[in-house]
Amino acid sequence: MKKKLLFLCTGNSCRSQMAEGYGKLFLGDMVDVYSAGTEKHGLNPYMLKVMEEDGVNMSGHYSKTLNELGDIDFDFVITLCGDAHENCPAYLKKAFVFHKGFKDPAKAEGNIEEILSEFRKVRDLIKNFVKGELRMIIQEEL
Repeated sequence: MKKKLLFLCTGNSCRSQMAEGYGKLFLGDMVDVYSAGTEKHGLNPYMLKVMEEDGVNMSGHYSKTLNELGDIDFDFVITLCGDAHENCPAYLKKAFVFHKGFKDPAKAEGNIEEILSEFRKVRDLIKNFVKGELRMIIQEEL
């Protein structure tokens, strides 16, 4: 049985969704990948657009909280923002918890191209983290 990996963020609308998409793509051979938020904000349309640009299928993804995932015993919990790291529920702390913060692209301001540019930057940082550093961490822990 595969180990279970959770990407945790505040709203499960941007960063954790991107990480889940790349996690399934780059880590799905090693772990089952999930994402959730400490709150639920709905999927950000800019996130969907930039993930589609990179060829990552986000159909079937939806914004969810930890409660909606049921009683899954996660082996790895990756927090992607300070709020999620600070408010990570105690029951998740029995897992291997790793914090890697990323700027919240949903706070980007400007015209549509400027906003999409910020989303692309964060997307690329998350992609490189998942397929590089995180893959190595998981391989070492398995």
